[in-house]
Amino acid sequence: MTPPLFFVPAAALAQQQVVIDGDEGRHAATVRRLRVGEQVDVGDGAGSLVRGKVAEVTRGTVVVDVLERRAVSRPAPSFVVAQALARGGRDEDAIEAMTEIGVDEVLGWQATRSVARWTDGTMRKWRSRMREAAKQSRRAWIPDVSGPVSTSDLAERVRTAALAVVLHEHADQPLVDVALPDDGAVVVVVGPEGGVADEELAVLSAAGAELCRLGPHVLRSSTAGVAALSVLSAAGRWRLTR
Repeated sequence: MTPPLFFVPAAALAQQQVVIDGDEGRHAATVRRLRVGEQVDVGDGAGSLVRGKVAEVTRGTVVVDVLERRAVSRPAPSFVVAQALARGGRDEDAIEAMTEIGVDEVLGWQATRSVARWTDGTMRKWRSRMREAAKQSRRAWIPDVSGPVSTSDLAERVRTAALAVVLHEHADQPLVDVALPDDGAVVVVVGPEGGVADEELAVLSAAGAELCRLGPHVLRSSTAGVAALSVLSAAGRWRLTR
């Protein structure tokens, strides 16, 4: 079974004995009930990982003896998803699942037809869900997140991308037929439940985005990005050996 993963600050990870404390330590000691001798992975969320053996467990703290260290490079190309804000926590569900699939960056897009609005708590909630999903899926990198992003901001990201697609149910081009670049950013734009407005499509298309469809069915905003990342990963990353 794959050892559980916990995140600590980079400075803590540099020590020969890594101390997992705070909320992470309480989770490791109380929820996961780690025991002396168990193997664990500890990372900083930015590509550095250590594998170690639990040396000590106290209330809210776990001490790990380092057995080996490794650095995990960011994958190429990078997957960037512009996720339109959605009601009822559906956008949070989307970024959690996309983190498990392998998204590298998420842009919180304030689309014209987005009913939900970016608030002070949105970034905190998104980062928390991403962190927990990265731990669950044993990812060395926690995805980057920024927002709120306007359509003009998004168009700038599209212009500099190696590939940019807007998911649209009326597009002629299937996403499965799109060739992935070897490097750079692949930007995937996911619209809100009401769809991408015509003026937004015009701006993004003028910036260089291609309109692509996922399949014969219309997916929710909360599942479209997950499906798109699965298609792209199957065409590239998932073909690579571990």
